Amino acid sequence: MSFERVLRSALVAIAIAGLTAGILAALAGRTDLADLCWTLATVPVVAGLAVSIVRDFLAGRFGVDAIALVSMSAALALGQPLAGAVVALMYSGGNVLEDIAVARAEHDLRSLVDRAPREAHRCVDGRIEEVLVGTVAVGDRLLVRAGEVVPVDGIVSSVTAVVDESALTGEPIPVAKTRGAAILSGALNAGETFEMTVTAVAGDSTYAGIVRLVTAAQTAKAPFVRLADRYALVFLPVTLALALVAWLISADPLRSLAVLVAATPCPLILAAPVAFIAGVARAARRGILVKGGGPLEALARAHTVLFDKTGTLTVGGARLLSVEVAPGETAEEVLLLGASLEQASHHVIAGAIVQAGTERGLHLKLPEQVTEAMGSGLHGVIEGRRVSAGSREMILAGSQVAEWATRAIRRASWRSALIVFVAVEGRPIGALLLADELRSDTPRAIRLLREAGIARIVMVTGDRAGAAQAIGAALDLDSVLAERVPSDKVDAVRSEQRLNPTIMVGDGINDAPALAAADVGIALGARGASASSEAADVVILADRLDRVGEAIEIAQRARRIAIESIVAGMALSTLAMLAATLGWLLPVPAAIVQEVIDVAVILNALRALNPGRGRAGGSMTAAAGHELHRSHLELIGNLDRLRSIVDELDDASPERAAVIIAEANKLVQDQVVAHERDDEGHVYPQLATVLRESHGLSAMSRAHREILHLARLLARVAEDLPTEKVDRYLVRDAQRLIEAVETLVRLHTAQEEDIYEAVAAR
Repeated sequence: MSFERVLRSALVAIAIAGLTAGILAALAGRTDLADLCWTLATVPVVAGLAVSIVRDFLAGRFGVDAIALVSMSAALALGQPLAGAVVALMYSGGNVLEDIAVARAEHDLRSLVDRAPREAHRCVDGRIEEVLVGTVAVGDRLLVRAGEVVPVDGIVSSVTAVVDESALTGEPIPVAKTRGAAILSGALNAGETFEMTVTAVAGDSTYAGIVRLVTAAQTAKAPFVRLADRYALVFLPVTLALALVAWLISADPLRSLAVLVAATPCPLILAAPVAFIAGVARAARRGILVKGGGPLEALARAHTVLFDKTGTLTVGGARLLSVEVAPGETAEEVLLLGASLEQASHHVIAGAIVQAGTERGLHLKLPEQVTEAMGSGLHGVIEGRRVSAGSREMILAGSQVAEWATRAIRRASWRSALIVFVAVEGRPIGALLLADELRSDTPRAIRLLREAGIARIVMVTGDRAGAAQAIGAALDLDSVLAERVPSDKVDAVRSEQRLNPTIMVGDGINDAPALAAADVGIALGARGASASSEAADVVILADRLDRVGEAIEIAQRARRIAIESIVAGMALSTLAMLAATLGWLLPVPAAIVQEVIDVAVILNALRALNPGRGRAGGSMTAAAGHELHRSHLELIGNLDRLRSIVDELDDASPERAAVIIAEANKLVQDQVVAHERDDEGHVYPQLATVLRESHGLSAMSRAHREILHLARLLARVAEDLPTEKVDRYLVRDAQRLIEAVETLVRLHTAQEEDIYEAVAAR
């Protein structure tokens, strides 16, 4: 506990003791002793308040607590020590109540600091020694036992490790880490004991950075609190004027004293700090570290938000968009061979292809005799077949480009995608299209910002104009600024700042200057020691873009509650002052009334700790969300096959066309239709109990009906195949239906993922 809090506690103890002793003396008939006790209870509070006012005045601040000093001094001067003692108890007690409220609000912040590990188990020459975390060096080998917090950043040395990263990211599901995977300090070992190799000392590790951010969040003061002080200063002349009026109409100085006592501005002093600290704590619960009340107040006033693109609006790395196949081949076989071969490469594109294969449940093969041409691709042997994967120049060099390959190249160009061709025994069999894609929560994040009142959303990126414009159009952003270097981003921020309060959201080192320049800089998914998080005013620990809108919502609620508390406190104090002016309140009752107002204001300000009304009454469990996501992954594999059938129908013979149209119909009926019917019958009723406004599901159900209608039409075509002549018109009709189903289901699935993310995130 700080010295100032100890002093406040001591003053309130003195006030209570003196007031109680005086009451006992008065009951015993010793009025002289009672007056002495009450005076001794008041004088220390007056002295402490006088020192505080002088200190603030020398620092250029002058607050409304001057009214409290005047009221206590006047009570002593007018021979009303009991009133002075009650005001002393009210004022000192109000400060202690503020400390209690602040401690309650800071609990979630302090819990992060308290979890910081102090010791580590270092492996040295086959034995384990206990050492202080500060003595651990890069390259040391540490043992992390079950249930312990990872002390520093490192990489997993054991075969596997299971860690709970909820304290860092807010995600409740433990994460499995394999050998060589990065592991962050502050994560909890949720599995068996494992070994790790240190990559950063304690002071540079993730959790140390988070602790520094928490410390900043606890110590900063909000400009809005100072604004509240300035507004409340109006109370001083008003109070003195009313006290003068009371004296003039009654010629009784006690009535003037009652006005001063009733005007003691504890509600104004307490309301804003408690509300903003409660807002900071509320944000911390959601994995949002706000560096104090200042940034929180600025968040609440924001008009414009600027986003970086790569890693912020998008996933920040290559992701498989589609699999293009040659006639007679399947998407599954192309991806299986490509991902199996790419296991031998450490290139980031290789990692994306391998991840896509494993996510789709493919059992990858072990490649042999692999050779890599840096920047071009790989050659290797898989189950006795010579397989190659690489660039157009490597795979198609010296050969005529087939129509399917031309179509794949064209589609890659349209989508600003990278294309990796796959060949077997020198014959191209397909191509993998990869690109940086939107994060799954980006559309919801933009919608939340609009709902929060953000009027202008701009993307500023160093990426090419074509790719940036495509993202901007998909999200309906107000402006897109492409091909901007870090200094250009700063200029963009300052340009927007001249018009309105501006937020900058980014994730990389190159975003740090713009984050620092903005009214509020928000670092997304940051590691505590990174340049972006140090420059930012707000750090979102969970790698979720929709937390930006949530941070603004929390800030707006905290500011709204602070204003409500100030206005309510001023109004109630004014009523008490008027009652005292008319002689309806004597000094002591006036002090008691003011104490009741204090408590009411503090309790109201603490509402900022909790979410407001209007949220959904429940949430979807994380396990349910993962199951729905898994079912979508399975469905996407079937959609890939539908897309390849659409392409194959371009050149298929009538006999082959009949076969693959029948295959497409079977896929649609057995997989797509079954999935959509299950959604309508089981999933959507669950969502209706969770969503704030379930009527939004009506549009989603409308999509179900359209998908089922297209499926019925395709079934009619398939039923007629044995009796109808399979001409190009029939093939074209079937092709259009299959393509319509595939496109609509992809869009609909993406929309459902957005909803699942929303309801599982509460």
